[in-house]
Amino acid sequence: MSEELAAKLQEFDEYVNSVYQGWDIPGLAIAVVKDDEIVFAKGYGVRKLGEDTPVDEDTIFAIGSASKAFTAAAVAMLVDEGKLKWDDPVSKYLPDLRFSEPYVDKQMTVRDLLTHRSGLARTDFLWYGQPYSRKEILQRVRHIEPASSFRTAFGYQNVMYLAAGELIPAVTGQSYDDFIQERFFEPLEMTRSNTSTNDLSKLDNVATPHSLQNKKLKAIEWRNIDNIAPAGSINSSVKQMLNWVKLHLNDGKFGDKQLISPASVKELHTSQFVIPPVGEFQLFWMSCPDMNFLTYGLGWFIQDYKGKKVSHHGGNIDGMSAMVSMIPSEKLGVVILTNLNSALLPVVLHYKLHDVFLGGESRDWSAYAHDLKDKVEGMGKDAAEKQRKARLVGTQPSLKPESYAGEYEHKAFGKATITLEGNGLVFRFGEAITADLEHWHLDTYALNPRDFTLSDDTEDTAKILANFILNADAKVEEVRLTMLGDFKKVPEPPEPTAEAAETEAKAEAVEEI
Repeated sequence: MSEELAAKLQEFDEYVNSVYQGWDIPGLAIAVVKDDEIVFAKGYGVRKLGEDTPVDEDTIFAIGSASKAFTAAAVAMLVDEGKLKWDDPVSKYLPDLRFSEPYVDKQMTVRDLLTHRSGLARTDFLWYGQPYSRKEILQRVRHIEPASSFRTAFGYQNVMYLAAGELIPAVTGQSYDDFIQERFFEPLEMTRSNTSTNDLSKLDNVATPHSLQNKKLKAIEWRNIDNIAPAGSINSSVKQMLNWVKLHLNDGKFGDKQLISPASVKELHTSQFVIPPVGEFQLFWMSCPDMNFLTYGLGWFIQDYKGKKVSHHGGNIDGMSAMVSMIPSEKLGVVILTNLNSALLPVVLHYKLHDVFLGGESRDWSAYAHDLKDKVEGMGKDAAEKQRKARLVGTQPSLKPESYAGEYEHKAFGKATITLEGNGLVFRFGEAITADLEHWHLDTYALNPRDFTLSDDTEDTAKILANFILNADAKVEEVRLTMLGDFKKVPEPPEPTAEAAETEAKAEAVEEI
């Protein structure tokens, strides 16, 4: 490493120390590879808030959706081996995967699964905090209504990555987890990396997840997401992840092992679908004012920065945020892992590091991102204020509280329950949401989550509303929830008639004899 680069990296280190605590992040780790040499690897802060356990380059974090690149690369290996093709119909390998529109069953290809163009909404509550197996989740896809026409819009979709991961056992007989272990972790010497939180107890030096809830930072439990593993379950360290990055920067080769063909690596990092600056991905565009295009490859976001092509993928899962980024033409790779979910700092620092190596003007990315965060929070406050203004104050629900209690069911997501506890109603949906229902207006209630890690500040963001629909007999027929969808109320079994009770008693008497 040259003295000039060493000096620049020292300045970067000082920058990190000066800004990271301003982002409420307990700890983070950063590693950089340049021309196959590790030029920076360091940890900051602590593994757990309130404890003196320092983060270093070997600390294990969740990489979240950066796992998607592993799934796409696994598929690339199968393409190299002739076991499948990018544009094969998925029905050839997963005949039980069905969609609400039958023509999609025949048209959906392997490439479609990996490029977020299925037409389905995110539907994360199909797996998040749910007891369903990988197979059960895919069986429920047929009940999901499309959010857009097939292949017409970019719609980030974790469940389709699950389907891509399930191609592995379909054509090899080997589980996704075993395949990733054998074909990536072992040859890449990622000995402390794994695909399940179940394996974390075997390791030391593991970061604790944290979440901001009502503007208070707190440690939370690791959430097991084995049921959606191909979309985001890998746990690793920045140092071990650099070997993964080296694999891509060296055209699929690590050491003397050619794990993926150069042609397939090129395909992974080739733009497949354009991402416009609308919807949730408007923030991506706002996060880099110097960007001219944003696309998705196969497991990688692809954009330009200072005239260079950048491949990257972030990750956010309960209590953890990640950024894996590379500029192939510069043989440069960056891995940033943190123990706070939905953190912007990994994005901030990967741009700062690109400035270190590309030269030219370098903005204060942290200050820029703080301004951006204020704008986004302002938009959230505006939405919450608009919701509050639309509230009809002084109205009463049509029915007594107990009439809203019961079991509700969504064809895809499954069951939710509403129970009367004391004088109030409580909504429960899997392990994802437990919320007290606050009367909002008419037959609409607001959900006040008790411990919902995807929620930050319930005062400054719009609430999830539950709108109860009554039938002509003034009985609750369904509840429509923002973010979740429509849940039909499950009819209660009819009260047994005297005749039925007598018949049952006789049957029991016969059994005893």
